[in-house]
Amino acid sequence: MGYPGKNHKQYSTPKRRFEKTRMEEEVKIVIEYGLRNKRELWKAESTLRKYRKATREILALESAGTDPKRAEVKRQQLINHLARYGLVSDSGDVDIDDILALKVQQELERRLQTLVYRKGLARSPKQARQLITHGHITLNGRRVNIPGYLVPKSEEASIGYYRHSPLATVSHAERTRITGR
Repeated sequence: MGYPGKNHKQYSTPKRRFEKTRMEEEVKIVIEYGLRNKRELWKAESTLRKYRKATREILALESAGTDPKRAEVKRQQLINHLARYGLVSDSGDVDIDDILALKVQQELERRLQTLVYRKGLARSPKQARQLITHGHITLNGRRVNIPGYLVPKSEEASIGYYRHSPLATVSHAERTRITGR
């Protein structure tokens, strides 16, 4: 089993290490989302892999015909989890195919780093990462210094500058560069 306090790898590396097309696509995604390295991309891919595996297990439960109630409960739990993070729509018409069709870009769009950039609190994804790690960004009034934090839909509107940060003042030089005013 291993020591529970030890951190374990949360991703798996690609099977073909030097596949040119995959590497080029990964570089584009890393640049677009301002990721530190490809490891962050592989973590997002591993998370999607877990969701797909859970979906296949639900399909296996349904096809086996063992307990349809149990399969429906697991399906609702998975859909509610994905809807809470904004990976699927909140409406009740979410299908298993929607979960299987999730792309890594959808997961990367829910990261705090990307949302800070999309809200206009930073000029670039790299600057958004810097602001987060330096403690200038809050979520629900609390500092968050993890750029890869997946933001739930309910907390998305509460992203802002830390109240004691120099960037909290509207007249700050960097903030005027960000907003362009």
